[in-house]
Amino acid sequence: VQLQASGGGLVQAGGSLRLSCAASGRTVSRYRLGWFRQAPGKEREFLADIGWTGRTSYADSVKGRFTISRDNAKNTVNLQMNSVTPEDTAVYYCAAKVDSAVAPYDYWGQGTLVTVSS
Repeated sequence: VQLQASGGGLVQAGGSLRLSCAASGRTVSRYRLGWFRQAPGKEREFLADIGWTGRTSYADSVKGRFTISRDNAKNTVNLQMNSVTPEDTAVYYCAAKVDSAVAPYDYWGQGTLVTVSS
């Protein structure tokens, strides 16, 4: 599975941004798909994921502001980011894995940079 993230850029605080991640190589309709981010000098942070049934989970830091969704027909996963703050500045990564709680994320996109200005 190859993942290609896109949609990053510069956004003002309080604004919105939509990230997309396109999968290729095989269908990911039965995979769990997730979004992570890594800010400068910090460890990679889990943000949200969505299972093949559509069930979602979110980190407390983004709950209520970010929304993850998937389009199995297009083999994509999206992250709608609202009410962003400068603390959301990071490289954002999409990832995919077998839909199991214990399985690690095996496939990673290259990352897309999001910069939030104050």
